[in-house]
Amino acid sequence: MEDIDNIEEEDEFGFSRNYFLAKELGGASKRSAHKLSDIHIVDEQELRETSSNIEMKHAKEVSKLMSDYKTMYPKWVFELRCGFGLLMYGFGSKKALIEDFASASLTEYSVVVINGYLPSVNLKQVLLALAELLSELLKSRRKSSGSVSKGQETSPLRSIDDILSFLHAPQSEDKDCFICVVVHNIDGPALRDPESQQTLARLASCSHIRLVASIDHVNAPLLWDKKMVHTQFNWLWHHVPTFAPYNVEGVFFPLVLAQGSTAQTAKTAAIVLQSLTPNAQNVFKILAEYQLSHPDEDGMPTDDLYSASRERFFVSSQVTLNSHLTEFKDHELVKTKRNSDGQECLNIPLTSDALRQLLLDLNQ
Repeated sequence: MEDIDNIEEEDEFGFSRNYFLAKELGGASKRSAHKLSDIHIVDEQELRETSSNIEMKHAKEVSKLMSDYKTMYPKWVFELRCGFGLLMYGFGSKKALIEDFASASLTEYSVVVINGYLPSVNLKQVLLALAELLSELLKSRRKSSGSVSKGQETSPLRSIDDILSFLHAPQSEDKDCFICVVVHNIDGPALRDPESQQTLARLASCSHIRLVASIDHVNAPLLWDKKMVHTQFNWLWHHVPTFAPYNVEGVFFPLVLAQGSTAQTAKTAAIVLQSLTPNAQNVFKILAEYQLSHPDEDGMPTDDLYSASRERFFVSSQVTLNSHLTEFKDHELVKTKRNSDGQECLNIPLTSDALRQLLLDLNQ
């Protein structure tokens, strides 16, 4: 019995020793040999065409799910009439579902659509359109009721505050007198900044506005504080997974496995840089900014890069800079060549547009 115990203890000790030995050897491993050029990428158009031809699975189950959602349309309309905003979340594109709801159940109301998945959205133009639409709606209601016009005019509306004040003014006691604003991807890239979210929250709190929106980013709720969620947006959350592909929304995002576009070239380089240290990234930014401001030169002299990096405390010695440059060269992010004076110059093999996009990605 003692021999068995001794054997078990020796096995356990041997396992522990091998474990820490492997850890010690792993810590002394060499730098990764992976390069940017090793990533196998294909033409973006070819990849999009291939992905669009993928057959959807479980079509019957998804169709049944959509039918179940349609039975909830009357409830959603009732919630809007009660003054709530509807927030749709869940896996899959909700664009078709929300548009079907609007076309089937919101025919008695004016509907304005904001596509938050677009690269840019002009909220002021949207607000102006809403103000004009509300003004016409109020005029037609007063004519039909025979009442005298008392409403504010839309002509002096120049700022966003003026427009929101007009939309929020109690110009009609009819609670059904509202415009429904549909926001596809209220968490989209063009709407994620605090200013846009504050504007949308103020819009949602207007007495003549009801919001129906969708979110897809897992951290979307972090865009709002308690006041925005419960007082301004006044959300009712609806879990409506559709399992539908993001065919329309995905058009405006570069594909990770595709090549050829400026955005994708920058995206791939950003992935590599984000794996490096913050100081290495800052050194690369200095080089990129120099290259953009001196497009006609062969590159930035190594000595100038060292001086600029040391002034900003990104490197403490030439050895540290050389370590960063070795990383850049290993990943083919930087190339070296001699200029006419014989100086070694550093150059980033990216177009100016790709380089600007890369800096934007790194600064996010």
